[in-house]
Amino acid sequence: MNSVYKPTIHAVRRFNRFYTNILGLLDQHMLNSEFSLSEARVLYEIGHTELCTAKRLIEELSIDPGYLSRMIKRFEKKGLTRREQSEEDGRLFYLYLTDKGEETLVRLDALSDGQIHQLISGLPMQDQQQLVAGMTSIEAALSGKPVVASDPISIRNELRPGDAGYLIHLHGWIYQERGYNHRFEGYVCKTFYDFFEHYRPGKDRFWFAETEGNMIGAISIVEHSPSKAQLRWFLVHPQYRGTGLGSRLLNEAVDYCRAKKYRTVYLETTEDQQQAIGMYTKAGFVKVAEHPSNDWGKPLLELTYELKLGQ
Repeated sequence: MNSVYKPTIHAVRRFNRFYTNILGLLDQHMLNSEFSLSEARVLYEIGHTELCTAKRLIEELSIDPGYLSRMIKRFEKKGLTRREQSEEDGRLFYLYLTDKGEETLVRLDALSDGQIHQLISGLPMQDQQQLVAGMTSIEAALSGKPVVASDPISIRNELRPGDAGYLIHLHGWIYQERGYNHRFEGYVCKTFYDFFEHYRPGKDRFWFAETEGNMIGAISIVEHSPSKAQLRWFLVHPQYRGTGLGSRLLNEAVDYCRAKKYRTVYLETTEDQQQAIGMYTKAGFVKVAEHPSNDWGKPLLELTYELKLGQ
């Protein structure tokens, strides 16, 4: 085994031991309500899965078939679930909650909510938000797909203390995965410094996308003249790419430019930002200039795009 992975492996194992203790605590509480954590999860899946089958539960929950079979028989004996044979395939049976099962699930949901509330109620709000963000990161990293937040995504325009610093952090963190070095993060710092030297809230505008107290995307419009503006600092957290958030932010920025009656909006990007370039061209931006650069740790082609909004 490559020694470079050992610190990560040890950290994951340490977290697993810690979280196993947390699950054990929750399971003990659930047992006091006659159901184990696994049984409560199966009831939840039956109640929230369309056309639920035992095979699907085995695949989704990685549960032992024999254990699941005994569990379902127990549910049926208690009057919590029922089976219906598929009309298309006589070998297939769908699982449903009975009225008693639905009432039981509501009670278990309330109990679970109370357990989690007891677990986190002593934490400051900022720590609670960091906890949720960490869980979301773990889920997204290990599942390999975007995780949709339970809270709706909101967009605000107010510039608050710390926003610029966090945007600089996001730029450095996201772009380092593309091979950009520390000079790029320094460049982003300088752009914000220059911007705040002449910041005009009535003419320069930000859009910050947030969910569960965390910034997950941003875009801005900086006015250069009554007829010309620049689109800047556009990014979306990797966990929320593919959700439509990027297009939503870009459309809001372009609509703002139309309302302000700018004739031209321009932006600068690099050739490796193909997903963003696709959104730009779809919105009507056209490439007007390009030049090679070695400023950010690797050879790149810097591009300038313009959007003509007319008179």
